[in-house]
Amino acid sequence: MAANAASAAARLGCDVALWSRIGSDPASRIIVEELQRFGVDTRHVRVHHGARSATAAVIVDASGERFIVSEDDHAMPMSAAWLPLHDIGSAGAVLSDLSWIEGTRAAFETAHASGVSTLVDLDLGSGRLLADVAHLTDYVIASAPALETFIEGADTAGRLRSLIAKGARHAGVTRGAEGYEWMDASGMLQFQPAFKVAARDTTGAGDTFHGAFAWALTEGHSDSGCARLASAAAALSCLGLGARSGLPDRRELDAFLASHGSATRV
Repeated sequence: MAANAASAAARLGCDVALWSRIGSDPASRIIVEELQRFGVDTRHVRVHHGARSATAAVIVDASGERFIVSEDDHAMPMSAAWLPLHDIGSAGAVLSDLSWIEGTRAAFETAHASGVSTLVDLDLGSGRLLADVAHLTDYVIASAPALETFIEGADTAGRLRSLIAKGARHAGVTRGAEGYEWMDASGMLQFQPAFKVAARDTTGAGDTFHGAFAWALTEGHSDSGCARLASAAAALSCLGLGARSGLPDRRELDAFLASHGSATRV
C-alpha cells in the first residue's frame, strides 16, 4: 500500500523516497523498475537475498470493484537498523501502512522527535499493530472495515474520537463512493463527498488517497483541503486499470477539480 501511495505522491510532483524490503526473486526487479518510472526514490528499498517479494493477484469485476489475494514472505528480515533515519528531519511527512512495524516504529520515533508529521494507512491486514505506534501518529486514515474492526466506539464518531484520544491530530475513514469522514481535536465530525466517476478499477484508490493526502499536507493545505485533493486524486485513479495506471499528475488533478467544483466539503 505504501508503494502505491508513494507512486501517487510522486506523480503529483512530490519528492518521495520509499523505505522498504523486497526479495531477490524476479518480482523484485519489476517492483523497483515501476517505482522508478513513477519517480520514486528507491535507494533504500533493500533486497534481502533468499526472501520473496510481496505479491498479489487482483480480480476486478465489471463495475470496477476488486478482490485481492496477497502473499507475503514471513521469513523476511525485520530489522530496521539500516534505515537512514537522519534523513527524516528534512522530510515534510512520513507515511506508513504498518506492514513493517519495526521500520514504522523507528521512523515515527525519529519523526516525532523532529516535529515531522506522521500518517498511518490503517487497513484490515495491519490494524492490530496501530497500538504500537498510536502515540507517535498524527494522522490516522482508516478503511471502513479496519475502523469498525479494530477501533472501539459505538459509531463512526465514537471510533474517530477514540483515535483522537490516543493522540492523533486527525482521524478519518475512507468510504469509497460514500466519501470521507474525519475528526480533529475539535471533536466535530466532518465530511468530504466523493467525486463521481465511471470507475474502471478501484484497486489502489485508498492508497492513492493516502499518498495524495500526504502530498497535500506537505504543500501546506488545511485538513479539509487535503481531504478534497486526496478524494479527487483517488477518483481519478479509478479510471485506469490497476493501482497505478490512472494516477493523475498535478495538471490533471487541477483540471479535474476545476470541472468538479460541486464536490466540496459540507
